[in-house]
Amino acid sequence: MSPYGRRNSPRILIAGAGIGGLTTALSLHAAGLRDLLIVEACPNLRAVGAGINLQPAAVRELTELGLAPALDKVAVATARLEYHHRYGGLIWSEPRGRAAGYNWPQYSVHRADLQDILLSAVLDRLGPRALVTGGRLIRYEQDRARDREPGGHPVRAYVADRPSPYTCDLLIGADGINSAVRRAMHPHEGPPLGNGICMWRGVTEGPSFLDGRTMVILGCNARVKAVAYPVTRPDGGGRCLLNWVVESRSDDGLGDEEARGGADWDRAVPPEEVLTHIEGWRSEFLDLHGIITRAPRIGRYPMIDRDPLSTWTDGRVVLLGDAAHPLYPTGSNGASQAIVDARVLAYELARHGVDEALARYEADRLPQTTKLLAAHRRLEPDPVLRQVEALAPDGFHDIRHVLPESSLDGIKSCTRQVTGVDATALNARTSWSVAV
Repeated sequence: MSPYGRRNSPRILIAGAGIGGLTTALSLHAAGLRDLLIVEACPNLRAVGAGINLQPAAVRELTELGLAPALDKVAVATARLEYHHRYGGLIWSEPRGRAAGYNWPQYSVHRADLQDILLSAVLDRLGPRALVTGGRLIRYEQDRARDREPGGHPVRAYVADRPSPYTCDLLIGADGINSAVRRAMHPHEGPPLGNGICMWRGVTEGPSFLDGRTMVILGCNARVKAVAYPVTRPDGGGRCLLNWVVESRSDDGLGDEEARGGADWDRAVPPEEVLTHIEGWRSEFLDLHGIITRAPRIGRYPMIDRDPLSTWTDGRVVLLGDAAHPLYPTGSNGASQAIVDARVLAYELARHGVDEALARYEADRLPQTTKLLAAHRRLEPDPVLRQVEALAPDGFHDIRHVLPESSLDGIKSCTRQVTGVDATALNARTSWSVAV
């Protein structure tokens, strides 16, 4: 057994109480690694954010952590993904989740609801003393000689306004795209990278559309797209919460200031700023203009990521989730990959010594997420969608009159690549749960 499984196990410190950090704590606890502390920069963990998608690979891991009943109460089991022209015509449709052969669903859920589920489970299973809020980690130091001393902890994690550092045997950086742990590990990297796309997003109550379980991507040209999907099931009146995003590409560097951190990422904007990008669009099944106009709050954000790293580890310090591999949201896979990271890391730490466990975790996850990052950057449906736009700028009734179905295979290929694992492989893989 790993030394972490003993009663006198040294402390594991997790920086960040987002989806990745909380799932890591639950995964380590389930694997018998109990001496844990989560340090979160925010003084109060409030319900924030908008909708996200959980791919079946992530839902499997949350299911094995015993969270499926709670998740099923608040999430929508996504059944289809559809691409539509900005005038409504259907370009491509494919099944998702169980409908695509997975043993687990794909879920669309409000980020705040998922955060609440994870946080409640952490407080219930680990106790309230396992979480410290208002602790912004700023840097770490290591002294591996301390690892050979009785009770020695090689890592010192420094938190702003705390007179002395936390000492631990392992520091896990799950502190997001602007990770202080990553910055200390790779001090010359610089800020996140923008791609010239700005996103406006919100959550609006409105009538359910199509079957109530479909994610739609609208517009489908080289410059502007919109995404919409429900994050709650329809109520008795057929209404639900709809998550929506409008993306616009600019040739003048729009979004670069936000990517460099020179602007407020979370500032609210008026609906008119968004509506100008979708003027004239129409759809029989979704009033996109209406849900944008009625949104209680609209936020504007840059589309950003970071170049892949050569390593996620530095001695007894390791990165996870967005701190390790921030992805564009185009593949709906960022939160899912953080969850998978957490489970793999816990599995390896429960079965091996720390150094070997970290090496195995990195060898497994770094190449896979690097491949996903490249797939997200390619935005592969765009060439096919631009072709549709060029051939049918005024819309169409039947895509087969515009392009043969074989020409649309690039969309299917892209969605498979950004999902990261096919149904057969996921269904056949052995569990990462550890008997304790």
